[in-house]
This record gives sequence, structure tokens and C-alpha cells, in this order.
Amino acid sequence: MANPGNVARGLKAAISNPNNSEEAKERASNRLAQMEDSGEIDSPEAHAAQVERGHKAAISNPNVSEETKQHSQQVLEELQ
Repeated sequence: MANPGNVARGLKAAISNPNNSEEAKERASNRLAQMEDSGEIDSPEAHAAQVERGHKAAISNPNVSEETKQHSQQVLEELQ
């Protein structure tokens, strides 16, 4: 299953792309509205995926303290 956040970003890009036809922009706009109305974009699953990505990024970021990296590792272990 595709990540709803990625799908939404792709739809927003399609809407703002001047090379896309008006028909394609309309379809993308309708699909994006449908996703927003259904709560698919802001679902608990989407939020959990964002939290996981943030902790993975913190672990690999050289500017993050060791204490914070350990905390992120612990959170990731608890999520699994």
C-alpha cells in the first residue's frame, strides 16, 4: 500500500505542474479532496509512519546527541 503522505505530495505536485493538462490537474485535485475528506492523509497510521521516519532520521543525523539517538532507538524498538 502506498504511503498516503507521498500520494498527497504527488497529487499536489501534479496540480501545480504547468506541464500537466487541466484534465489531469482536475483529477488530481478531486483525488486529493477525497483523501482529505476521508481522513486518509491525517490518519493515525500516517502519523505513526511520520513519527517512525523522524526517529530514524534522528539516529542517522550527525548533529543529534547520543542521548537523543538512544531515545529514538528505544522508541523505534517500542513501535515494533
